[in-house]
Amino acid sequence: MGRLFGTDGVRGIANSELTPELAFKLGSAGAHVLSEANAHAKPIFVIGADTRISGDMLENALTAGILSVGGNVIKLGVIPTPAVAFLVRHFRADAGVMISASHNPFEYNGIKFFNGNGYKLDDAIEDKIEDIILRDMDLALPVTGDALGRCIEAEEDAMSLYVSFLLGTAGDLNLTGKKVVLDCANGASYQVAGRVYERLGAEVSIIGNEPNGININDACGSTHPEKLQRAVIREGADVGLAFDGDADRLIAVDDQGALIDGDKIMCICARQMKKEGRLKDGLLTATVMSNLGLHKYMEKIGGRVEVTKVGDRYVLESMLQTGSRLGGEQSGHVIFLEHTTTGDGILSSLQLMRAVAASGRSTAALAGEVEVYPQVLRNAPVKNENKQKYKDDEEVQAAIDTVEHAMAGEGRVLIRPSGTEPLVRVMIEGSDVEKISEMADSLAALLTRKFG
Repeated sequence: MGRLFGTDGVRGIANSELTPELAFKLGSAGAHVLSEANAHAKPIFVIGADTRISGDMLENALTAGILSVGGNVIKLGVIPTPAVAFLVRHFRADAGVMISASHNPFEYNGIKFFNGNGYKLDDAIEDKIEDIILRDMDLALPVTGDALGRCIEAEEDAMSLYVSFLLGTAGDLNLTGKKVVLDCANGASYQVAGRVYERLGAEVSIIGNEPNGININDACGSTHPEKLQRAVIREGADVGLAFDGDADRLIAVDDQGALIDGDKIMCICARQMKKEGRLKDGLLTATVMSNLGLHKYMEKIGGRVEVTKVGDRYVLESMLQTGSRLGGEQSGHVIFLEHTTTGDGILSSLQLMRAVAASGRSTAALAGEVEVYPQVLRNAPVKNENKQKYKDDEEVQAAIDTVEHAMAGEGRVLIRPSGTEPLVRVMIEGSDVEKISEMADSLAALLTRKFG
């Protein structure tokens, strides 16, 4: 068995790679490791899940694992990932677990842990949990009688608590007279999002809110916003808001039916936060994949951008180091650190709506201020052992320098090895699509010729 934990928990095809047996072991090992420094005699875990058919199976196996080593469990039911991060703090639990494979198809599922402060687990703690499982240690053996854990009822309704929390982040936002279309991806936000927007006075229309266990992310949600775009135009809505399966991402649609991706959402919110003095040092945190247009826009409003590797965990790490309050990815995973500890699609949508309302302008007008530069991506097949060699190759570096010089500050080149495939990815951004396509083809061919 290889490494269990990826950048976002343990994932795989449910009942094949991610089995009930593995879920049980993750529960017992997680409870054992996290109980070593817990605040309770018995560690308390909160568990949430999205709408996948495999959620019940994995939740029960995971719960059994936790109870078998003396941990207690509060089951939150179907609820977004960021709700687990919030509720673990609210209930003063020792850890939270979300059962979801985010934007992946329904046959996949995942198990993701949060610590008692609502942050994803440190690598060192994940390594301890993984070590117990790989060594096949039987942790439940000595636990019997009243040492066993139990499922306990929460004193307050989890969903109502989360709705109240979200509304608290919206300030004085009033959406009376505004028409909003929500796409809940047949996922974890299907009950929460509508409640939030109705409470704010909006006229709400919802699609993707009829989960059946197998239709999560199926031609809907943030990864497939075409249906939402059509609905916004058809209904003459002011905005469309699409979440992914576990509702930690947001992709928006303006009143003209055009997409507003994570980069544009961050720019619009950064502008408003800067105006209100809430954008510490004018700093926005983004990944290497964010569009050049984001950098140009931040420059224009007198802000600056801190750049990280791809992955929300790297964005968060950087934000905690620099004190940045806003960061995220083009995919719509945006972190508002003054409000919460992880990406939250509904919270992000409320911050976007606040910025739009404060500007007095339409979503299309605001989003149109961010010029998006065309991007072309080419995959260069190389041998796995050669994926890093381009960094020290004089011919490749000279070719990259030539491309960068030709774009004269109005474009950029990003070369990065794939983490999972024998490929080096070439991304070039610039104003002339034909020109950057030729450059990307040429660089990819050079990489394959030298290292394939």
